[in-house]
Amino acid sequence: MATDYGYDSGLGFSETVRRHRVPAGLRAPFEGRTWREFGYVLLSLPISIVMFTYAVTMISLGAGLLVTFLGIPVFAAGLAGCRGLGALERARARGLLGLEVGDPEPLGMRKPGFMAWIGAVLKSGTSWRTLLYSVVHLPWAIFSFAVAVNFWVYGWALLTYPLWFWVFPVYVGQDGLQLYGDQTHHIYLNNPFEIGVTALVGLLFTLATPWIVRALTMVDRVMVHGLLGPTRLSARVVELESDRGVVVDTAAADLRRIERDLHDGAQARLVALAMDLGLAKEKLTEDPAAAARMVDEAHGEVKTALQELRDLARGIHPAVLTDRGLDAALSAVASRCTVPVQVEVDLPARPAPAIEGIAYFTVSELLQNISKHSRATFAAVDVWRVEDRLMLQVVDNGVGGADVSSGSGLTGLAERLDAVDGILVVDSPVGGPTRVTAELPWRSERV
Repeated sequence: MATDYGYDSGLGFSETVRRHRVPAGLRAPFEGRTWREFGYVLLSLPISIVMFTYAVTMISLGAGLLVTFLGIPVFAAGLAGCRGLGALERARARGLLGLEVGDPEPLGMRKPGFMAWIGAVLKSGTSWRTLLYSVVHLPWAIFSFAVAVNFWVYGWALLTYPLWFWVFPVYVGQDGLQLYGDQTHHIYLNNPFEIGVTALVGLLFTLATPWIVRALTMVDRVMVHGLLGPTRLSARVVELESDRGVVVDTAAADLRRIERDLHDGAQARLVALAMDLGLAKEKLTEDPAAAARMVDEAHGEVKTALQELRDLARGIHPAVLTDRGLDAALSAVASRCTVPVQVEVDLPARPAPAIEGIAYFTVSELLQNISKHSRATFAAVDVWRVEDRLMLQVVDNGVGGADVSSGSGLTGLAERLDAVDGILVVDSPVGGPTRVTAELPWRSERV
């Protein structure tokens, strides 16, 4: 079993297990990844020269013109050009290194206009990071170019020496490749043993070159990811904005569900109840027996409406959760499941009400999925705390095949958990069993 490589969203290529008869060390000089990385190193030198020249020229010109009104616009234009070159570098790293790095935050212009654009460019941290990249990448590009080209050329030249050593006696007038020479002594690689050793050294160089190039490009990956990509703070802001949208959409969907349940359920029953009581009131003097029968039917409708209101209130926030905590609330949910459920809650204290509510509804929805889809005969719910995280695990012995990415209810559940920095992990091979683990941040209940 050997390892091949594919693209990922981190610092480059991800490992994908694939069967190969040839070991990775012998395949490396001929793999597409090696040639792409070598091409990246070759292109880095001319591109870095252009970026360095542009950055130094524009910034120096802008600094020299600061005594006039032209200095600031030239300075801003230089930074904007660096941002454009940074976009080119991200595209080059994406195409040749497989580095999926997101675009940095855009310019924060509060109002349109040329002066507002200049201020946004000068205040943007992305502009200054791309300027720094344009300056510091040139020395590294020179070093990596020299190392990669020398190893590559010398490796293949020495490896193929047995094929072209005859050039020296025929066209150069010497016995072979000169290893050493001074005024009195000359050493040439011309006998079969020396030629074979030369080819062996070339083979070692050739086999080592892909890994050396890979190490060199790893530094490029770090530089592109750290200086040209979004900062952790901006990425976190984008994530929180996305989570806020999920929370708003979820709240709106819950409100629509509650409104629909009230309109189609309890409200309709109460309207019918009012009409029945009105008819009973009219028949009270004419036909008391029929009026009594209608009142009795209305009494049954009242009980049904009350039960629907209780179920609806339980779906919003059950009273048992508020009064007695997760252990009792989850036990009540488990008792309504269609399969036997073992519940074990081991918490030193109650979490914050918001976290407690999310944990309750997470387990409740997972148990509903077990009842509807799993065809299981047994399920278990475990709740415990690990440092500052609340852990939930729901296991069943059903048919499996649950998938978060399939757009099912698990997808919405994962989005809800992600909105509060939670995690949902589903392990559900076809044939079962299914193990769903949820992780929530722990916040203690305020007294």
